[in-house]
Amino acid sequence: MTSTPHPFVARLPVGERIPLPENAMNGWDVFPFEGEFQVRVLEPPVLPEPPRHGEDGPDTCRRCQNPERNVIWGDEHWVVTHVGDPSGLPLLVMLHPRGHHDLLDLPAARSAELGPLMQRIERAILSLGGIARVHVNRWGDGGAHLHIWFIARPEGMLQLRGACLAIWDDVLPKAPVEEWQANLAHVAQALAADGGTAYA
Repeated sequence: MTSTPHPFVARLPVGERIPLPENAMNGWDVFPFEGEFQVRVLEPPVLPEPPRHGEDGPDTCRRCQNPERNVIWGDEHWVVTHVGDPSGLPLLVMLHPRGHHDLLDLPAARSAELGPLMQRIERAILSLGGIARVHVNRWGDGGAHLHIWFIARPEGMLQLRGACLAIWDDVLPKAPVEEWQANLAHVAQALAADGGTAYA
């Protein structure tokens, strides 16, 4: 890890307020908020960066310490989990390898499984009905154990399209628990139809 900023970071206006560009996201029709906005003051870089959860291996990894937490489906190498509570969108789930790997060090055999498994998860979520798209995201800043998000966008809700979908989930009313549990069970059963075990 480096302790000096990369030239890209060194040229940023740290400590200054950046003017809001004319083409900023707050002007998009899918942006969930309205009113006056300003860009936060850019904070200085933190170098070296603090370690993510699990950076030092399974002993410091929340996923590895509680491997069956919130699992709705799993097989020998993978699990699909929910986030613990109902969401504002029809479904949010995450895919994790059972082994402690991030994308960069995922073994070749697991990498070969990843694409087909992502397709299975998307098909399972679409089979709920009323889902227009399944957004797939991997941020990875919170934990070193690979976790790929699958976020369902309801059909017809064009305002929820695109990069703001996860933000919309935070502000929409949460689904009733029974509906959320039924959606999780449906997706788990759809995945299990092609192998693995449904736990929801």
